[in-house]
Amino acid sequence: MGIMSRRKREEVPADHMAQATSTGFEDEDAPVGNADEHIRRLRDQHRFDPFMDDEKLDAVDNAINFGDAEKEAVVESSLIGENSPYAEVRNSVSNTDDVDMPVDTVRAWCIGFITCTVVAAMNLLMGQHYTGLIITSSVVQLVSYPMGRGLELLLPNIDIFGVPLNPGPFNKKEHTLITMMTAAGASMSYAFDILLAQQQFYGQEWGWGFQILLTLSTQAMGFGVAGLMRRFLVWPAAMVWPQTLITCTVMDSLHDHSVSDPSKTNGWRIGRYRFFLIVAGSAFLWHWIPFVIAPFLSYLGNFPTWAAPDNIAVNQVFGGLAGLGIIPLSLDWTIPTGWFLSPLQYPSFALLNLGFGGLLFLLGTVGLGFAAADFYKYLPLVANKNYDHFGKTYNTTRVVTDDLQLDVQAYKDYSPLFVGPAFALAYAMSFAGLISNLTHVFFFYGKDIWRRVKDSKYEEPDIHLKLIRNYKEAPEWWFSIVFVISFIFGIVAALCWATHLTWWAYIITILIGLFFILPVGMIQAVTNSQTGLNVITELIVGYMLPGRPVAMMLFKSFGYMFASNGLQYVSDMKVGHYMKIPPRSMFRAQLFAVIWLSLVQVATFNWMLGSLPAICTADQAQGFTCAGARTFFNASVIWGLIGPRRMFGPGATYAWCNWFFLIGAVLPIIQYYVARRYPRSMARYIFWPAIFGVSGMIPPATIFQLLCWLTIGLAFNVIVKRRYVGWWGRYTFVLSGAMDIGTAICLTLFALGIGLSGASFPKWWGNDGFTSSLDQQGQTMSWQLPDGEFFGPKTWD
Repeated sequence: MGIMSRRKREEVPADHMAQATSTGFEDEDAPVGNADEHIRRLRDQHRFDPFMDDEKLDAVDNAINFGDAEKEAVVESSLIGENSPYAEVRNSVSNTDDVDMPVDTVRAWCIGFITCTVVAAMNLLMGQHYTGLIITSSVVQLVSYPMGRGLELLLPNIDIFGVPLNPGPFNKKEHTLITMMTAAGASMSYAFDILLAQQQFYGQEWGWGFQILLTLSTQAMGFGVAGLMRRFLVWPAAMVWPQTLITCTVMDSLHDHSVSDPSKTNGWRIGRYRFFLIVAGSAFLWHWIPFVIAPFLSYLGNFPTWAAPDNIAVNQVFGGLAGLGIIPLSLDWTIPTGWFLSPLQYPSFALLNLGFGGLLFLLGTVGLGFAAADFYKYLPLVANKNYDHFGKTYNTTRVVTDDLQLDVQAYKDYSPLFVGPAFALAYAMSFAGLISNLTHVFFFYGKDIWRRVKDSKYEEPDIHLKLIRNYKEAPEWWFSIVFVISFIFGIVAALCWATHLTWWAYIITILIGLFFILPVGMIQAVTNSQTGLNVITELIVGYMLPGRPVAMMLFKSFGYMFASNGLQYVSDMKVGHYMKIPPRSMFRAQLFAVIWLSLVQVATFNWMLGSLPAICTADQAQGFTCAGARTFFNASVIWGLIGPRRMFGPGATYAWCNWFFLIGAVLPIIQYYVARRYPRSMARYIFWPAIFGVSGMIPPATIFQLLCWLTIGLAFNVIVKRRYVGWWGRYTFVLSGAMDIGTAICLTLFALGIGLSGASFPKWWGNDGFTSSLDQQGQTMSWQLPDGEFFGPKTWD
């Protein structure tokens, strides 16, 4: 539903999850005398809540203005009594719980151990492949379902040491525990980008001890902080975490085979389970065509470049790789979702913010590419490369010493470093996004944060918080111990090897992560958009420890990735919160996965380097080119070797980017005072961190991928939601999960079967001929540099 439609009463499909059933937490018996305090607290917490209807906020204001305690109690109960105040959550998450449902079962832990081990190893290995395959937790969510049902049928109904081997039907709480255990251990640790860049590109190897300490510290430190963030990011109802709703919807669909009521779903009778199977199966079968037989279907919107493959202007405007890609048309689900995830999981107001940000980014790229300094015209509009002033890929070996520090004289004799228009603008917008995140959270959420710091029970509980409080809480000191131990591992890794990272720099980067995790998490929990800390950590270490690329990579990993990992664990905790997984069960499952992930991936990493010849090179026989590690290496060159002073300092080529710090700081402040003056205006739906953060994945993502993503998201979550709200509420998140899972299984089999073997479909125009365009070759430069000449300044520092 669009922003304007939130001014009207939402028509919510009345399915089995939307019915208010007794939970034992009815507000009828609550003292009416406390109603005024509770309703005022509720107003403060949801004053700028973009998910909340204007009608509901008006009801709260009217109750307070009339001063009628009974009316206040009724309004409060209607908002947070027996169901979530948000339609998105009501459509996805059950408002009831069965406290006797088994969770920590033998079969759940056995399946979780197997899936966590296999996925952790495969994701590290295949993450280095040119296909960039990542087995997501959604795939595990589907695969583990028949595994659980199989063990339900095969295991005997006996007890072992008092623990039932087969406690009955495989249930959704066991299923959730398996999925979250694998999710905690599924992602490739950022530490391996450091290790690959260090060993393969810088030629420096330090062995298993360093690898284990580095991996454990970055992963476990994030988990420790995640537990301390629950009172701010998990328990409040306003922290929706839209991405988690798809996981919950798919989980419910797999375990609920009932049909739909056509009067509530715009005439559709098909149940969610059957709908899921049909869509997932269709996506799986279809994607063999764009993956293998006809890859041109992935870039269908680039068809003008096929008609004029050598026309520079056509390729700049319509090209999907190195051009603007202004026709967002693709028949490959991985094009919009490969870097930006599913657009269907983003709320409509967030998509509109991101769409505006995408428009600004598109116009900014055009402005830089065609109207800014002349050197931009010698570079592609969109490219994930560092260039020298000859327009060639920057040759790092010419400016680095044997101990991996900058050779200043060699740098002066060679070339300054250049990036293309889209890359430069992405850096500028990331500056604005980071600062706007801080100012937005400070002004819009500052009072609530302070109150929750003082009182963990400050939050007015919705039905899901009430239900989860039936279980013993995992104490915060458990998470604090994990954080302290992993902090020690990290400082040992930094100081006992020649990383060039000082002890005080290590402490500073941890403080950066601790400072930013809350504001970044709050924006992500509402808009589904995360502001990365990679740029700010790179900027700070570049000034503090210039010319030390390995120190830069470690500083970035500790500051950025422990916060990013922490937010991933928080997101998983929100799934557990919605699915009513006992907090102590979640703690055990996630902690095990974090530790086991580190050990499995270190072993896989060493096997990979010892068994795959020429890994991380363009000529690797099986296609293990390590694109992610190369991007990480490129960043280490910009920030750690060359340093931000030479890129962004006074008088430097990209000094103009610094103005975006001021822009990002000022705009949310103006918005806040407008929203305060006009509380029901459009101002409360604006999120500058999301607007600026839309460029966060460019590069390696392209503008074409971004436009495809925005088109699909706006079509479903604005147009379809407004016109067919019943259908949208019943099927949209199921559709998203099914598309993700069907496509991911196809991609997995493609990468393992065809990718690893080096086999290919017979060549024809649809898989080979269309790649001859200037765009596909990355040659969309406006001007060509004459032989023997260079662009940019004549001298440089």
